[in-house]
Amino acid sequence: MPGGRVAEREVVEHHGAVAVVAVDDEGRLVLIHQYRHPLGERLLELPAGLLDGVDEDPLEAAKRELAEETGLAARHWSTLVDIAVSPGFTDEALRVYLAEDLVTTHQPTPEHEEADLEIVRMTVEEAAAAALEGKIVNATAVAGILALQSARATGFALRPANAPWPGQPTTFARRKARED
Repeated sequence: MPGGRVAEREVVEHHGAVAVVAVDDEGRLVLIHQYRHPLGERLLELPAGLLDGVDEDPLEAAKRELAEETGLAARHWSTLVDIAVSPGFTDEALRVYLAEDLVTTHQPTPEHEEADLEIVRMTVEEAAAAALEGKIVNATAVAGILALQSARATGFALRPANAPWPGQPTTFARRKARED
């Protein structure tokens, strides 16, 4: 701390996660509407999920989550934005990918919360407006949607899907791997 003081902190370690801004051939985002118990309501979100282990490639995790939650795959992937979710208390970070040129793929039989997902499609403009109106409140969805809208408006060239991710959390997964 400033002045050489020592402060005690509690930190929640996280696996790391990925999310997908999936855009169909008609320019609509593929969102999921699912119940979130801590808030007691259904939220509009991006397809997303945890990395299954320290060695799982984030892009492969994004492909898996898109297929599991929507039954879709993409022919073109880019890195849209990286997010440190709440760095005041957790190392949780997410990589948000842009998935384009969507095709139908095998969708595993949904389990748990995935069995209750509803697919919702809306244009980027509609989704951005919903975020600004407080109708989309999931932080990852808001960041991903607004990042896509900004990149498109400015012509910003997105990073490749395999771009380095220096902020990817690994502490928890490495510790768990040592314990197993």
